[in-house]
Amino acid sequence: MRGQARITEGNVTDMLREVRMALLEADVALPVVRDFIARVKEKALGQEVVGSLTPGQALVGIVNRELAATMGDGVADINLAAQPPAVILMAGLQGAGKTTTTAKLAKHLIEKRKKKVLTVSGDVYRPAAIEQLKTVTAQAGAEWFPSTPDQKPVDIARAAIDHARRHFFDVLLVDTAGRLAIDEALMREIQELHAVLKPVETLFVVDAMQGQDAINTAKAFKDALPLTGIVLTKLDGDSRGGAALSVRAITGAPIKFAGVSEKIDGLEVFDADRHAQRVLGMGDILALVEQVTAGVDMAAAQKLAAKVKSGEGFDLNDFLDQLRQMKQMGGLSSLMDKLPAAMAAKASEVDMGRAEKDIKRKEGIICSMTLKERRKPEIIKATRKRRIAAGAGVQVQEVNRLLKEFEQMQDMMKKMKGGGMMKMMKRMGGMKGMPKLPGMG
Repeated sequence: MRGQARITEGNVTDMLREVRMALLEADVALPVVRDFIARVKEKALGQEVVGSLTPGQALVGIVNRELAATMGDGVADINLAAQPPAVILMAGLQGAGKTTTTAKLAKHLIEKRKKKVLTVSGDVYRPAAIEQLKTVTAQAGAEWFPSTPDQKPVDIARAAIDHARRHFFDVLLVDTAGRLAIDEALMREIQELHAVLKPVETLFVVDAMQGQDAINTAKAFKDALPLTGIVLTKLDGDSRGGAALSVRAITGAPIKFAGVSEKIDGLEVFDADRHAQRVLGMGDILALVEQVTAGVDMAAAQKLAAKVKSGEGFDLNDFLDQLRQMKQMGGLSSLMDKLPAAMAAKASEVDMGRAEKDIKRKEGIICSMTLKERRKPEIIKATRKRRIAAGAGVQVQEVNRLLKEFEQMQDMMKKMKGGGMMKMMKRMGGMKGMPKLPGMG
């Protein structure tokens, strides 16, 4: 798509095929993917490509914006505008993490909203559920209302709301029973609870790793209850969280929270923009593009390109400029944070702190050289090397290593002059044997 001034039917199809694959790999349900791709295509066609962006980058922007919009623009906070106690009903299948999420939400409301919170369990079927809620509620610093397995969930709910009123609680969190699969009895029971409690929020707790099946669960709960929000759990796993897109599309309810760790404070207000990039496996690629374009001195880069093209030698002054450009981009580690998942995993094998120190050391070595030595590195023999090493406060081996890296870079530049980058890539067999970036080895 490079070099084209607008996005057209022809050039958009291949790119959208990649987006479709990324969404399906992230476990977004097929009907949701189809609908999403159709919307992106409609928005993209005929759109002019702004400034220095390529059509590919422009399309990534459209996909990203549309994904974020699909999952609910920005941040949707919890609604507590009600006569206290504001009741929040937690719904979802067994194993989705409802009980721990109830406690995490209690902690969030206590710390961020300064509320007095009471929790109660209506799960009379799972023997340990009530005790589990008691334990995690204590960890969250909230209060727990006792219930027993021989009580009816509706009676527990009435007693809890009465207690909350009399003791001036701001919020009552009701943990409900989950089943391993959707069944009539579960749905009837939760509908009865909803009628008795009249909650201000009915939150649907869904496991981010549930994948394609999330769509069926979401549909069943939406038909039974007026859902007001979604909590996505287990986002700290290796799932890309495509369930978020499916559940949001089916229920129409905003995603309000994301469980990001097993700790009691591991609940974050959901940010659609950041999650959109996670689903695509893009990392913070948009911020990366901004950071690189802001940090790179385009005039200096063009000057170097012209110099290489004209056949003038690539000298140590140019090498020093390259090192400084890298520093200017905010350091290696801040760039690595924004890389897509696969690249970040590869990059994490490199010790970034060491790499950044290495760049500074190399800069020090070149700065210890005379202007003549920088222009003609071939004159740097043993005595000069000793003097340079002493000036930079390093061993002579470090000076030798820098000169070796410089020679590799110089060879690469010569190859680029003799017929362009593509020939060089083919000659190298697709990057094999490529000299490392300064500081990466």
